[in-house]
Amino acid sequence: MVEGIAPGLSAESEMVVAPENTARHLGSGGVEVLATPELVRLMERAAVAAVDPQLPAGAATVGARIDVEHLAPTPVGMRVTARAELVAVEGRRLTFTIVARDEREVVGRARHERAIIDLTRFAQRLAAKRG
Repeated sequence: MVEGIAPGLSAESEMVVAPENTARHLGSGGVEVLATPELVRLMERAAVAAVDPQLPAGAATVGARIDVEHLAPTPVGMRVTARAELVAVEGRRLTFTIVARDEREVVGRARHERAIIDLTRFAQRLAAKRG
C-alpha cells in the first residue's frame, strides 16, 4: 500500500455537455444527450483526481474495471459532476464508488477499480510487447 492512499479519499470532475460529448456524435446512439463513454471518462477523471496527487514520483494509476449504470439522460448545455470516493485498498488495487449528477438528478453510478503502477516497469512491458 502507498502511504497516504486510504479509503475516504475523494474528488470531483465536471463537464458541460457539448455536441461532441453526445451519443449521436460518438455513434453510441442517435440522440443529443451525454454519451455513456463520456460519462465513463468523467467518472475515471474523478477517481484519478482522488488518488494520483498522493502517489510517489514514478507511479500512476490505470483503470482496470468499471461497472457503470447510466440512469438518466443529460442534454447538451447541462453541467455534470462526478464524485469518486475511494472505498477499498488491497495492495495495488483501488476500488471507488462514483456518483454522477447533472443539474437535476443522479445520472450515473459506478464501481471502479484502478491499479497503481510503476511507470518505468510499465514502459518496459510496453516496449517488450511492441517487440
